[in-house]
Amino acid sequence: MNPVDKKTLYDSFTTLEGDLQKTVQQIQRLQKEMAEIVERNAELEIENRHLREHLQEIQKAPDDKSTGAVELSKSKLNLENLYEEGFHVCAMFYGQRRIDDEACAFCLDIIYGER
Repeated sequence: MNPVDKKTLYDSFTTLEGDLQKTVQQIQRLQKEMAEIVERNAELEIENRHLREHLQEIQKAPDDKSTGAVELSKSKLNLENLYEEGFHVCAMFYGQRRIDDEACAFCLDIIYGER
C-alpha cells in the first residue's frame, strides 16, 4: 500500500468518525425531544381524564326538578359552577376569587335572576 492510499484511508476514517459523532448528537437530540413529547402526552392524558371525571360528576348531579327549582341553561350552569368553585361571575368582580366563599348578590342575580 502506497503512502497516498494510507492518507486517503485515514482521511476516510476521520470523515466517518465526524459523521458518526453528528449522528449520535442528532439521536440524542431526538431522544430528548421524544421524552418531552411523551411527558407532555402523559400530562394531557391525566388532564383529559380529570376533565372527563368532572364532566361525569356534573352530568350525574341530581335534578332540581323535583324540588320545584328552575332549570338553568347550560351557560348559567357554567356560571353556577364557577360561582360554586369560589369565583365571582358578576360584572363588578368577574373572575376574582370570593373571599371565604361569601355570597354575592350580583352573582346570584346573574345566575338565578330572571332576564
